[in-house]
Amino acid sequence: QVQLVESGGGLVQAGGSLRLSCAASLRTFSSYSMGWFRQAPGKEREFVAAISWSGGIINYADSVKGRFTISRDNAKKMVYLQMNSLKPEDTAVYYCAADLRPPTVVDRLYAYWGQGTQVTVSS
Repeated sequence: QVQLVESGGGLVQAGGSLRLSCAASLRTFSSYSMGWFRQAPGKEREFVAAISWSGGIINYADSVKGRFTISRDNAKKMVYLQMNSLKPEDTAVYYCAADLRPPTVVDRLYAYWGQGTQVTVSS
């Protein structure tokens, strides 16, 4: 059974930092592209960042470029999202996702999803 479990969310003041983690039970984790998405109340889920199996391809949403960094550790079957200079508009539930296809910004193309972790940024 595939499981993706996010952690590291919380409440932080604007300008602060958080590091999200996603632990994957995928047997061949190193073959999977991993993505982070987020969904704010009343809004559609949106792409945040994605990384290829090797880490050689990384994409970010324009809204987080220069502030967020995605990384992975294939030996530990973990993917991370370092979030710096957080803004109130970053408030959302953050989800990690996995798929065997190349990294994409399209959420429906990811086969596996975690339950999400709440990030709240106060002004």
